[in-house]
Amino acid sequence: MTPHRIAPLPSAHHLAPVLADNRPGTGPRLGPRHSFALALTWVATRFGMLALLVVDRLGDTGVAGEVHTLYRRWYEQLAHGAFPVDDVTWQYPPGAALVFLSPGPLPWLTYFEAFVALVLVSDAVITVALARAGVRGAWLWVCALPLLLNVPLARYDVPVTAVAVLALLAVRTRPRLGGALAGIGAMIKIWPLLAVLGTARGRTTRSAWLSAAAAAAVLFAALAIGFSHTLDFVRQQGARGVQIESLGGTALQLARHADWSGTVRYQYGAFEFIGPYVSSVATASLALTAVAFGWLVWWRMKARRWNPATPFDAAFAAVLLFTVTSRVISPQYMIWLLGLAAVCLTSRFTTQRPVALLMVPAAVLSALAYPLLYNDVLGGTVLGCVLMVLRNGLLLTAALLSCRRLWTATASR
Repeated sequence: MTPHRIAPLPSAHHLAPVLADNRPGTGPRLGPRHSFALALTWVATRFGMLALLVVDRLGDTGVAGEVHTLYRRWYEQLAHGAFPVDDVTWQYPPGAALVFLSPGPLPWLTYFEAFVALVLVSDAVITVALARAGVRGAWLWVCALPLLLNVPLARYDVPVTAVAVLALLAVRTRPRLGGALAGIGAMIKIWPLLAVLGTARGRTTRSAWLSAAAAAAVLFAALAIGFSHTLDFVRQQGARGVQIESLGGTALQLARHADWSGTVRYQYGAFEFIGPYVSSVATASLALTAVAFGWLVWWRMKARRWNPATPFDAAFAAVLLFTVTSRVISPQYMIWLLGLAAVCLTSRFTTQRPVALLMVPAAVLSALAYPLLYNDVLGGTVLGCVLMVLRNGLLLTAALLSCRRLWTATASR
C-alpha cells in the first residue's frame, strides 16, 4: 500500500534562513552553555512525555487511541487516493493529508511509532528555530509544552505549529518564503494563515499575501488531482455543536447546576451539549467569531506603526480571539497558543510578554481538565466547572489583553 505522491514541502535549503535568524530585533541568543542546558531539558521533558504516552494511564486513558484508530484509519483511506467520505470526524482541510500520510515512508515502524517520531521531529524543529531567534521563546516552548502532558505527542497539531512558527520567523525579511509556508499551513489547519496578518504595509504585505495564496492554490490543486472528495470536510464543519470545553460549553455546564435540562453526548468526534438553547449558544459563538474577524480587519485598516514583532503579536492576538469565540476549544489548541507565545518572546519589541506568560497557567489548567480530571469535566461536577471557568476565563482575559496591547502599540493615536 503506497501513499499517493503529494507536493513536497519547502526544502531545508529554503528554510535555512529561518533556522539561523540573528537579525536585529530578536531577543538574546543562546550561548554554548545555555544551548546544552536547553537541549538537555528538551530531551528530559520529551522522554517524560513519551513515557506518559506509552503508559497512557493518566485520567482519561484514550489519549493515544486517536492515533491508533482514527489517524491510522484516515491514513489507509488516503493511501488509496480518497479523502474520508461521510466521516463526521474528518473536519480538516485537505492539506492535513500531508501529516497523516507522512508516517508511511517509515515502514519499519508501526503507524503509531512513526507518527510520534514525526511529532518529536517537528517539536525539535520548533525548538531549534526559536533558539536561533531568541532564548526566552525557546525556553517557554521547551518548558511549557510538557505541561500538557502526553497530549501533544498524540495530536497532529505540533507539526502544524512548526509550519506556523517557521512562517512567522521568516515573514519579516523573507516575505515570499514566510507567505508560502503560511499558505501551506492554511491548507493543513487554516489558522497558520494568520502568520501574514501583521505584515508591514506595502511590498512586504503584497509579497507575503500573494505567496500565501499561490502556495495554497498549488497545494490544493495537487491534492485535488491526486485524491477524490477533496472538499468533503466542509460539510462536516457546519454540523458541529457546542463542545463542553468551549466558553459556550462552560456557560451551559453552569446552567446544568441551575436545573437546565441539557445533556452531554459524544458526536462529531467530541463531547457536545444537546438540549434547549444549545443551537442559540452555537449561533452566538459563530457571531462572536464574525465580530472577532471584523475587529482584526478594523485593526489592520487602522494600524500605522509596525515593529519587528508586529507580525508575531498580530498572529497571537488573532488566534486567541478565534480560540475563545470557537464552539470547540480542544486541549490541543493550547499547542498553537504556546507556539505563538514563544515566537512573540523571541523579540524584544513584542507587546505580548504578559499575555504569553498567561499561557503557562492556562496550559496547567488544560492538562488538569484533560486528561487528568476529564470525568469531572464530563460530569459537570463542581471541580470540573471550576477548572473550566478558570481556564476559559484565563484565555478570555488573555485575548482581551492581547488585543488591547496590540491596538495601543500599532493603531492608537
